[in-house]
Amino acid sequence: MTSHDTSDPHLSMLTGAQADHLRALVAGHLHVRTGAHPTLTGDAAESEGHRHPLTNLAQRCRVAPEEQWPALVEEFFAHLAEASQGGESAEELLERTCLRLVPPDAVPAEAAAEFGYLKGVAEGLNLALALDAPTSVRLLTDADVLRAGADALWAAAERNLVREPLRHEEVRLDGHPVLYSVYGDSPFVSTKALILPELVAEATGRRMPDAGALVVVPTRHLLAFHPIVDGTAVDAVNDLATYAVKAHEDGPGSLSPRVYWWHDGRLTSLTVIDDETRTLAQRPPRELLDVLRALRGLDRAGRLVTSAPDAPVAELAESTAELILAAAADADRLPEAFDAAVTLAHAHAADDPDADRVETWDAWVTALQLGTALFTATEQVTVRVGERELTVPATGPEVRGDARAWLDVFWLTLVTRERERTERLCAVEPGTLRDERTPADDHVLHFADTLRAYWLRRPVDEVVGKLAAAMDAAHPKTVTLAPKDFVNSVDYQPIGLFHRLLTQEDDRFTALLTEALEDHRGYWAGSAAPRSRVALGPLALACLAYDGDLPVTTDQPFLPRRLLDRGRLEAIPDALARG
Repeated sequence: MTSHDTSDPHLSMLTGAQADHLRALVAGHLHVRTGAHPTLTGDAAESEGHRHPLTNLAQRCRVAPEEQWPALVEEFFAHLAEASQGGESAEELLERTCLRLVPPDAVPAEAAAEFGYLKGVAEGLNLALALDAPTSVRLLTDADVLRAGADALWAAAERNLVREPLRHEEVRLDGHPVLYSVYGDSPFVSTKALILPELVAEATGRRMPDAGALVVVPTRHLLAFHPIVDGTAVDAVNDLATYAVKAHEDGPGSLSPRVYWWHDGRLTSLTVIDDETRTLAQRPPRELLDVLRALRGLDRAGRLVTSAPDAPVAELAESTAELILAAAADADRLPEAFDAAVTLAHAHAADDPDADRVETWDAWVTALQLGTALFTATEQVTVRVGERELTVPATGPEVRGDARAWLDVFWLTLVTRERERTERLCAVEPGTLRDERTPADDHVLHFADTLRAYWLRRPVDEVVGKLAAAMDAAHPKTVTLAPKDFVNSVDYQPIGLFHRLLTQEDDRFTALLTEALEDHRGYWAGSAAPRSRVALGPLALACLAYDGDLPVTTDQPFLPRRLLDRGRLEAIPDALARG
């Protein structure tokens, strides 16, 4: 390959031949302008003691015909000549200074002593103060900051940043997560990443999620972000990385090719750059990785209102059947098949809310059988999914499910009154429910341990202690993985209901059941997703209360009546392994 078709090592947006042509134009222009012969050093020109980076100029030339390049060079250096040279009054500095994110090399090494006030805000990003003059923008020096007063200047610059105009839009591509693109003519648009919560509220109409957001600032004129609300954030990391690299290369005003995580007021880089090979890789910190994995697990089970699928029963039955067939060949696919079967069981409530039909009962039994196979040794059993009869494979004693799946199976055994399965499920050791692939907040694990101790008739003090740990761990300040609105409206309700069952407060249980169903309704907010149709945890505990002769009303929303009052109860094929 020749310089005509390979990238220049210093101005990579141009070929080698193009870059040499541009350097020749710059050298000729500066010689005419100053009478001196400039020195060209890869990506910059040095003339009369001034260093002029050429990256932005090269980015503009890349998208213009070469016959226009001389005019672009002329315009570039004309703007530099018109730029502010300093000496503004303190009042003018306070009025026109704005915060600005800059790359680490924004200030030449030989001038670094004049910019000691710069702050590092994240890997690959420094924060500077910039004067927004009519025809140019220049970074303030230490002398400028001293003249206006540092505290007053930083405060004024933040106020000015908030006022900078911008535009935003959603970017939706089939099969990809939603990204929000923010752009404008202002050279301070990307710096608004520092006030991302306000930007998220403006662009999405919702507050910044507790898990924060992923954000890129490839050039000074644009940024893009993705709020971390569900499992789509996993794919958003790669989409944003691709977006950032291309926009950073294209410019103009390149800032950073990195992906950042905004969380608790901080920007953390996810990107690792190998300078030798000029390659980038995304390596989220463990804290974020756990959040992404937890959200992906919640998504897979259709638990989150932001991403739960809304599909007809026939479509769900087909996908569930395919996953059961896959699990028959590979037992590691059982968790997916189980999640799909639970989703299908819930979906039947769309047109059979009382669970009167045998097809609905079959769906609940299929979920039960698959769930049993996740946690205990079972024999092969045939189940019915829609019009198809399928074989759930025999499994050994190893645990393939996580804590949330365990809770779902526990609820299913209570709803179907399969007490032997409940006993077998409670033989599972709590430590085996921790799964790094789908981590869960501690309250989930504590609650599973509580139910296990209760069912195995452990001393009351032991059960109460475990329940107290679950309640404490579900506090909003403690939860770190699942969205807090999900925990408050869905996760916590069974914990509260079980507390009232344990303390035999019948009236409080009845009142709290009504409250739990209202919270369920509020969380799903009219969604037609399958999990919105049935409040599984409250249903199971209502079944337990009903069987204990508590005065449970059987005509309540989200509690299929024939499951609650045992009206649909039928014999279930026994798949439990003996011996």
